[in-house]
Amino acid sequence: QLQLVESGGGLGQPGGSLRLSCVASGSTANIATMGWYLQAPGKQRELVATITRGGSTYYKGSVKGRFTVARDNAKNTVYLQLTSLKPEDTGVYYCNCITPFTIYWGQGTQVTVSS
Repeated sequence: QLQLVESGGGLGQPGGSLRLSCVASGSTANIATMGWYLQAPGKQRELVATITRGGSTYYKGSVKGRFTVARDNAKNTVYLQLTSLKPEDTGVYYCNCITPFTIYWGQGTQVTVSS
């Protein structure tokens, strides 16, 4: 089993920055891809960024160039650096881990972008 705990959310200013962290614990040996999803108010959960164990990344178009996903395999941690924040970045950010057996989800961390 895996447990995922997100942190780092909060209030960000338009144009500002936040860094989200997600720590995986438990049976972490088989983690392949880790990622971040956003559930904006009134919308379904949407993929934001993913990163493989080898460091290959993917971003949805609206965040490309503004957000950066990274991971520290030794710490079983994935990060999402949010820069140039916009109000539409607001919502609950969930991290996930993909293994050959299961997809695991964290509880989410709230990000609010407002002046």
